[in-house]
Amino acid sequence: MSSGILGAGMERSPRPSFEPAGAGGLLVATTLVLAGIGALVGWALGGVGVGAAAGAAAGIPAGIFVVYRRYRGYFS
Repeated sequence: MSSGILGAGMERSPRPSFEPAGAGGLLVATTLVLAGIGALVGWALGGVGVGAAAGAAAGIPAGIFVVYRRYRGYFS
C-alpha cells in the first residue's frame, strides 16, 4: 500500500531533542535578564544590590519554567 497524500498526515512528528547545554544556557540567560531588570528597578529605588538579588531570586524559578516549557515534549 502506498502512502499517498492521506498517509503523510498520519505520520508522527519527530521527537524533539534534549540539549543539556541549551537548557543550561536558557536557565542562566533567564536568571540574568531578571537579575538585570531587578538591578534597574533597585537602582531607581536606591538599592541596586537588593534589586539584583530579588531579580535573581525571581529569575531562578522563572528560568526553570522557561526550560520546562521549551523541553516539555522530550519527557512525555
